[in-house]
Parts: sequence; C-alpha cells; structure tokens
Amino acid sequence: MLKLNIKNETSRLRAVVLGTAESNGGVPKVEDCYDPKSVQHVIAGTYPKEEDMISEMDTVEAVLKKYNVEVFRPKVIENYNQIFSRDIAFVIDDKLVKANILPDRDQEIDAINHVISKIKPENIIKLPEECHVEGGDVMPWNDYIFVGTYSGEDYADHITARTNIDAVIALQELFPDKTVKSFELRKDNTDPKDNALHLDCCFQPIGKDKAILHKNGFLVEKEYEWLLNFFGKENVFEITKEEMYNMNSNVFSISENVIISEKNFTRLNSWLRENGFTVEEVPYAEIAKQEGLLRCSTMPLIRD
Repeated sequence: MLKLNIKNETSRLRAVVLGTAESNGGVPKVEDCYDPKSVQHVIAGTYPKEEDMISEMDTVEAVLKKYNVEVFRPKVIENYNQIFSRDIAFVIDDKLVKANILPDRDQEIDAINHVISKIKPENIIKLPEECHVEGGDVMPWNDYIFVGTYSGEDYADHITARTNIDAVIALQELFPDKTVKSFELRKDNTDPKDNALHLDCCFQPIGKDKAILHKNGFLVEKEYEWLLNFFGKENVFEITKEEMYNMNSNVFSISENVIISEKNFTRLNSWLRENGFTVEEVPYAEIAKQEGLLRCSTMPLIRD
C-alpha cells in the first residue's frame, strides 16, 4: 500500500506520478485545444513532436531516479494527451483528491488506476460535481492550502478558468485544520501572456521560505501583496511577463534544496544557485508549448 503524505511543495520527495507523452494524439485542431498557448503553436506549425516530448520526460524520470524517487507512469491510452498528471488529482496530507477536470480529459484518471488501487479507499476523495478543480491550482504549504481560482461571472466562457469557488469551499470543509487561501487569477482565452492557466503558472513556493512570483498573474493586487509579505520581498524571485509565458514558475522541487528546472531559465537558475539550491537543469521547452511545465507533469504522492 502507498502511505500518502504531502504537507507542502518542497519536502523530500519519495514517490511521484510522472505523466507520459507516448501516443500523444498528434497535432490537435485549434478548436480542440484547451489553452491559448497550444493554439498559438498549432497555428504557427510549431506544436511539439511526440518523440521530442518523450525524450524530455525521460530526462526528468532519470533525474528523479538519481534521487531515489519511486516514479509511477500512467498506462498509455492511444492518441490521448496524458502529460499533465498534476491536473487529474492531488494529494494533501494522506488524502488523494480526484479533480473534476475538463470532461474531454476524464479518461486520464483511469490510466493511473494501478497507482490508486494501492491507496486505502477511505483516503480517496471525489469532490461533488459542481466543484471544478485542477491540481495546478492547489498548493499545500504546511498550515495553508493556496488555491488559484476565478469567480468572474464569465467563468463558463473561459476554458482557461479551471477552479471555482465551490471547490475552494469544499477544500476548506475537507481540511478544517488548514487555512485555505484563494487567489483570483487573470484569465485570457486568446493571449497566453495575459493568462495564468493555474496558480503554479504565476507562483510557486520553493525551499523553506522562498517563492517565485509574477504580479500580473493575479487579478487582485492585494492578494499578490499578501504573498509578497508572507514570504518577504527578499525571499521572492519576481518573474517577467515573458518568463511567466515561458513557465519559469513551474519548476519542481525534489527537496528543500534540489529543484528541477528548465535549462533555458538562465536568470532564474542563476538566482536559485546564488541562494544555495542545487539546480538539475533539463530540456523541457517542447512540453512548455502546451502551457505546462515540470510541476504540471508531476503529481507527488509521498514526501518525507
């Protein structure tokens, strides 16, 4: 059996689900894309090739194994995008919460049944149907759960709006001992530079007390300032609009001092090293074209 344990984003990782790019389904039609960045690459003819994405993910798997992390992969579904395992479920404490994600993607959870079957049934939670939530919006941080959301009246018009207020309330009820803090994210169906698809596209805690942050990803300046004060300005690496577009906040922590990052994130990676982190650089620029990166393609199960 798997003894789930996730209290935060950075404790020493022991077991994780890493998505797969195998049998990815080729280049989608524009109307079938879930985010503006994919649309951009489909139109430009630069949508990532399956073999390049498989190779990028294999590199990440090798890094995880180098640190003795147990890595689970989804069963391959023919012609189906299964890269972003973070979206389909997430773990807080010893509970696995199944996400209610876009209906087109509901087969993805079945592909990790071999993992879910190792979890005690009473620790598996399915939220009510009206609660829309994806793992990219949910960040356990010790006594807090940070949640990205969008509560605009035009929620239904935004395919980029993935987590609603109903889900925020449900999480608070599920974890009464924690403070659930929600943040309104900027959504844009057409311009990826003005769209924070998930909270981890504009914010992520790292180490013990540091964070990567992008101001424009937040709709409410006070909420952005709350995070800035919570971590302290001197502990925050502010990313630019261009860096957010390239997913600089979407790195992945193996521990409080080891971070997997994209090799082109030169400014970020230098700052991380200056602040005492070991940076494991990997190529992930092809996967980034689908508006997701390292955190999006991993779903941690056990951290120490």
